[in-house]
Amino acid sequence: MKKKVVLAYSGGLDTTVIIPWLKENYDCEIAAVCVDVGQEADWQTITRRALDTGAVSCVVVDVKQTYVENYVWPALKANAVYEDKYLLGTSTARPLIAKVLVEQARKEKAVAIAHGATGKGNDQVRFDLGIMAFAPDMEIIAPWRTWDLKSREEEIEYLKKRKIPAPMKKKQSYSRDDNLWHISHEGLELEDPSNEPLLGNMLEISVPPEKAPNKAEYVEIEFEKGIPMGVNGRRLDGVSLIQTLNKIGGAHGVGIADLVENRVVGMKSRGIYETPGGSILYYAHQELEHLCLDRQTYAFKQQAALKMGELIYGGLWFTPLRESLSAFVDATQRTVTGTVRLKLYKGSISAAGAASPYSLYNASIASFATGELYNHADAKGFIRLYGLPIVVRAMMEKGTGRKSGAKGQAGAAQAAGKTPPETTTDAKSKGTAG
Repeated sequence: MKKKVVLAYSGGLDTTVIIPWLKENYDCEIAAVCVDVGQEADWQTITRRALDTGAVSCVVVDVKQTYVENYVWPALKANAVYEDKYLLGTSTARPLIAKVLVEQARKEKAVAIAHGATGKGNDQVRFDLGIMAFAPDMEIIAPWRTWDLKSREEEIEYLKKRKIPAPMKKKQSYSRDDNLWHISHEGLELEDPSNEPLLGNMLEISVPPEKAPNKAEYVEIEFEKGIPMGVNGRRLDGVSLIQTLNKIGGAHGVGIADLVENRVVGMKSRGIYETPGGSILYYAHQELEHLCLDRQTYAFKQQAALKMGELIYGGLWFTPLRESLSAFVDATQRTVTGTVRLKLYKGSISAAGAASPYSLYNASIASFATGELYNHADAKGFIRLYGLPIVVRAMMEKGTGRKSGAKGQAGAAQAAGKTPPETTTDAKSKGTAG
């Protein structure tokens, strides 16, 4: 009896090639596993393609709700972003896919798990670490790290020689990943950072901002403990909520990010990310936190968000640190409840009001009028104490004749008979002007 290998199957070019390649190089049976995290896919056609290509079975595992509740919402609540722009669409999905692959491998009594991540990409790290977290004993096969094929054009030729239809054409060879949260695009003109992206040819769920409606649209998001619960007064489950906002945001061209990023493996790469619904939710969530979190909590949470983004991007979801950060974030979200109204217009998102029963904004304190809780005269003593280190240092400098900083360096230069560069430049400028 042949050994069995479970393959993370998407129906795309890479995994279509991998099925015959595995059979030829490992003499094994292939159990294809499709993990539905909300990507636009014809699962019936994809399943048939896997079987026609040589897989002995193909199952589709629907985990959209799990993906939203256990992976997307924790990233959103943390405000986790990678390198200022990337809302971690692929990064949040890969750990879940890896977990499902392990579960299916155990059911199939497979000896190995295979995936189509390239040897230069981040996904190989995310898949491998996710599999290792649940099945350290399982062999991992990543053909892109071992086979002789060097490009997608060679993959198409590989299939052609075996009379297997390619699921794509050369002129459509953007490398894409899509799920409920986002769509990423790489390749073609994007490989030269000096090129402007051809958004009209590329975008799948969004319109280029210049082609968005000339009239702004307002959208209201309702949150409970940091979790989005409704849109425009209508309560929705997580999957439906994201789908609704993707449609609204995509129509206005919001959430399109062009990023040259630092990959885990050390190189830089460029991608275009479409995250219309996610961008709306991140903006709204942050607006509500500005209203509901105190200064120190918000400031520390910003630091946690940076680390969380790094961990998720780097495939370290199933780690004690990520879990601990999520526990901290959950504690901060106990009062992040309320509604946020946003304005969408030609690729932009702007705030249009927020309200919460836990708001820390107090109009009587914030206004210019003097009230019981805040007396303008109290500010003098506060500022005196707040600035005490500045006063003490100034007294020391006066008593010793020493100056610190730029003034001190200028004084030292004059004492040594030298004119600082700035002074020299100024003198020349004045002489020329005269």
